Amino acid sequence: MYFIKTERLILREFGPLDAPALEAIFGDVEVMKYGPGVQTPEQIAKWIDDCIQEYARYECGPWAVLEKSTHDLIGYCGLFHFADLGGQAEVELGYRLARASWGQGYATEAAAAARDYAFEALGLDRLVSLIDPENTASLRVAQKLGMHFEREIMLPGYSHPDQLYTIMKQQWREKYGNDSER
Repeated sequence: MYFIKTERLILREFGPLDAPALEAIFGDVEVMKYGPGVQTPEQIAKWIDDCIQEYARYECGPWAVLEKSTHDLIGYCGLFHFADLGGQAEVELGYRLARASWGQGYATEAAAAARDYAFEALGLDRLVSLIDPENTASLRVAQKLGMHFEREIMLPGYSHPDQLYTIMKQQWREKYGNDSER
């Protein structure tokens, strides 16, 4: 099981035993406001299974985010693969945390680790984030990661467009130093 450690967090692969902790997070109306809505235990089990398939196919995916000192699962952060997002294949950097973990810098810390992994270990040239324009907290996280607004994108089944934020590997290198200095 692969994992990444940051100053305060551990990012690791999901497993079936994570379902109860995710039920508390994915069952919170406020946490799921800018997503697919509150999820049932069956939907959560399928989501975890999809994560496990992502790991097998791409050697990465959405990771469980644990608070290092308690080992409590506080959300997810990681990479989602889209075969066709606005006409091209993309890898999205996504994150969602329990409400009790908001406002503590955890989303930025976890997302920065996932971004660095995508560029350093996977050799990706570009990352995107899809963000509801009303989700100002997620917009701030993307900006802190060095991401920039590229365009609006209308996804199937949505009532309004999301904002597509992007960062290229070259932009990341220029802002955070080259791979050998990290």
